[in-house]
Amino acid sequence: MSTAININKNCLKWASACLIWGLLFTGCKKEAIVSPGPEKELPTHTEGGTPYYKLQRIENLAVETDDANPTVAPTAVLFSLETRAVVPLLYAKTNRWDIGFSGLYNSFLSSNNGQSSNSLGAGSTGTGAIAILQKPFEEVTDVPADATLSISKSIGTDDEGDFGEGMGWYLYDFGGTRRGDGSYNKQHVAYAMPEKRTIVVRTAKGDYAKIKMISCYKDAFTADKWFRNTPHMYFTFEFVMVPKGSTKFEIK
Repeated sequence: MSTAININKNCLKWASACLIWGLLFTGCKKEAIVSPGPEKELPTHTEGGTPYYKLQRIENLAVETDDANPTVAPTAVLFSLETRAVVPLLYAKTNRWDIGFSGLYNSFLSSNNGQSSNSLGAGSTGTGAIAILQKPFEEVTDVPADATLSISKSIGTDDEGDFGEGMGWYLYDFGGTRRGDGSYNKQHVAYAMPEKRTIVVRTAKGDYAKIKMISCYKDAFTADKWFRNTPHMYFTFEFVMVPKGSTKFEIK
C-alpha cells in the first residue's frame, strides 16, 4: 500500500510540474510566413552605412506578448543589426534581418539561415548562425570559428535558473529565491546575465556581431529594478558588428 501511495504522489508531482511547464514555458514555434511581394520601402542601410566597429545600444525593443494567455505562442519579431530596426514578418524569407525573437514571451533568440528548417528564415537567402559564450561581453575579442556556430539553435533560458534549456542569456527565477529575496514581487523574474554570457551571431549576410543582452524590462536596466510586474518584454542590448571575414571584434 505504501509503495502505491508513493507512486501516486510521484505521479502527482510530475503532472503538476508538466502543468506549470505548459502554462509558463511554451516551446519555440515558427510563424506561418508568406513570401514578400514587390519590395516596399524598407531601409537597407542606416544613415552613414553599416555600423561596423562601433558599440551600438538598442533600448526598449518592444515585442508582442500576452501575459493573459501564456500558452499561446506570440508573434515572432525580426530584427536587423545592419539597420538597427524591426523588419516586418513579410520579409522573413529574405536576408534583410539577423535575429529572430520567438518562443516563450519572444525571449529566445535565433539566427536567419535559409538552410535550417528550424529557422524563422527557412528557405531564405540568409546564411546566419548563432552561439552563446560563457564570457562577459568585454572579454569576447575573437570571432569564433564558423564551425562553433549553430544554424538552428535558439538561445533563451539558462540552466542556472528554472526551466533552463542549456546555456542561455537569462536566468528565470520562478520562486523568487534564486536571485531574489523570496518576496511575491521577486517571483517570476527574468535575470539577464551580461556579466558571464555573450551571444555571437553571424548575420544573414555573413558579417559577425557580439551581443550583450542587458534587460527585458522597460526602462529598467539593472536587477534591483526588475519585479514581476515591471513592464516586459522590452529588450535592451548592446552589440558590436564587424565585416565578413573578420577575426576580431574591434571598436574603432
